[in-house]
Amino acid sequence: MSRNLKIGLFLTVSILLTTFTFYFWQIFKSPNLQVRDNDKTFALLIPRGSTFESVMDTLKTHQVINDELSFRFLAKLMKYPERVKEGRYEIKPRMGNRDALTKLRSGSQDAMPVTFNSMRMKSDLIQRLGSKFEFGPDALGNLLNDPATCEKFGFDTTTIVCLFLPNTYEFFWTIKPEAFLERMGSEYKKFWTPERQAKAKALGLSQTQTQVLASIVAAETNKRDEQPRVAGVYLNRLKQGIKLEADPTVIFALRDFSIRRLLNRQLAVDSPYNTYRYTGLPPGPINLPAPATIDAVLNAEQHDYLYFVVNANFNGYHTFSKTLAEHLANARLYQQALTRMKIMK
Repeated sequence: MSRNLKIGLFLTVSILLTTFTFYFWQIFKSPNLQVRDNDKTFALLIPRGSTFESVMDTLKTHQVINDELSFRFLAKLMKYPERVKEGRYEIKPRMGNRDALTKLRSGSQDAMPVTFNSMRMKSDLIQRLGSKFEFGPDALGNLLNDPATCEKFGFDTTTIVCLFLPNTYEFFWTIKPEAFLERMGSEYKKFWTPERQAKAKALGLSQTQTQVLASIVAAETNKRDEQPRVAGVYLNRLKQGIKLEADPTVIFALRDFSIRRLLNRQLAVDSPYNTYRYTGLPPGPINLPAPATIDAVLNAEQHDYLYFVVNANFNGYHTFSKTLAEHLANARLYQQALTRMKIMK
């Protein structure tokens, strides 16, 4: 072989080697996922029983993948098609094939933040929370409507919603519904410290009754600094055996949350949640009160107020009174201010 031929062959091999090296570097390291929208993380959900092709379909449908051929080539090289694992995986902006496939193949799924608050109905809770997980609303509903499961946590099928304290928690998307409830039970026990239990006992309330009352307080006012005073009103009425006459409980009984002002015929609805007809607390909460509102009940103001009405200044607060006569006078002031406002409009 001549010297020139050897040099030519060497150069050819070198060029091919360099080309293939660069190509493989691109396959392994070059950004290939989320390159179109480089400031957004995509949550890839892989349900139980998924195949490699279904994963590819999801990536393509959401335009997550740029070069499908290189991804498929490396996936086959890394034997990912035989090792597809369920889970929720966060695909970072400009992620390379190798990093993505290593994560997917190992099943290193990412936890997701789950936030819930202010839900009124148990059915809302089941739908909104259940839909966030692979297990779905039906599986959660089956558990929350099962007396034995509810009793396990110290509740019945009505009060079981007290188990869910509004906050932001982290879960894996693939968590089993039973494990999800166990986690909620752990958070519930963590909140109800011996100090809080003692405060509830001093008020003559159980933990569940405290949360039921807190749900009424939350519906009456969103002013955190006023909630302990509102709680004090209801505690005074409970102690004296006076009906709570809380409008939000009647609205809950009617299941019509668009109501702004109750009519006399609506106040007559026969429901255990109608605190105009029945003395004491309703059988369950009318929403999910925030931990801060539960604390507002536990640290309720001690006063002699038995009534309150929306402040005539419409500043979001209420006017409190000790006697019915005072209350009726304050209510007239509010109605007059409301009439003036309507005329001005």
